[in-house]
Amino acid sequence: MNEDQMLADALKLTPSADLATVLDAWQAATVRLEQTHEALRAEVNRLTDELEKKNRELARKNRLADLGQMAAHVAHEVRNNLVPVTLYLSLLRRRLAADPEGQTVLDKVAAGFTALEATVNDLLHFTSDRDPLWRTFSLRKLVEELLGSLAPQLAAQSIRATADVPEDRPVTADRDMLRRAVLNLLLNALDAMPDGGLLTVRASAGPEGLELAVADTGPGLSDDARRRAFEPFFTTKPGGTGLGLAIVCRIAEVHGGEVTAANGPGRGALFTLRIPARVQEAAA
Repeated sequence: MNEDQMLADALKLTPSADLATVLDAWQAATVRLEQTHEALRAEVNRLTDELEKKNRELARKNRLADLGQMAAHVAHEVRNNLVPVTLYLSLLRRRLAADPEGQTVLDKVAAGFTALEATVNDLLHFTSDRDPLWRTFSLRKLVEELLGSLAPQLAAQSIRATADVPEDRPVTADRDMLRRAVLNLLLNALDAMPDGGLLTVRASAGPEGLELAVADTGPGLSDDARRRAFEPFFTTKPGGTGLGLAIVCRIAEVHGGEVTAANGPGRGALFTLRIPARVQEAAA
């Protein structure tokens, strides 16, 4: 209904209507038009904001696609060159077997190459563009397996770990991908607590889907870190690659879900990974 029609309907008066009745009808029609304008303005603003958000997301995905192609090429080239260098280091170590100082230098070189290989592996995980291999498995066993593998590091940093994961609720996902995502969240929490603290893992698999939260008692996230946490190559850690959380975000997206970053109700950061039930049901 257009404005003219609204006014016409509002001003349908009897021939005997007095001036006060006419003014009241006019006022009512004006109020209705103002309400309609406000509703339309609000809807236009909502759609504009939504369009801007979609455009930003599309631009981000396009940048990530270009970055992924470049990173994959670089990672493969670096890995190909690491193989002969590692072999030469092994031969050199044999020649310097009787030279303790030389062995010390080689250990430092080897540590540098180990760190470089870890970065290459992160790049390859980040650029991996395969669909999930859906399986149904126990999330609790997965979490217990990861915490068990990190037990020496937890003990060395005086970190106490607790896990609240239902045993009787299996999840459907790509187990290897989910393992990588949870491991990255755990390692991120460990990095936030070099002097000890509490690591908490909570998970639920209900009608809404899977929700897994990893919380630490570190210093928490600044506003900038919280906003940029999942950007590739953004890091607040010296020597960090900035790909750990970006990989978690990529894994969440290919599962039809999301991961969010926030500060917990107390002290520390809280990361939450969600996979919708409808996606799991369709896969199963």
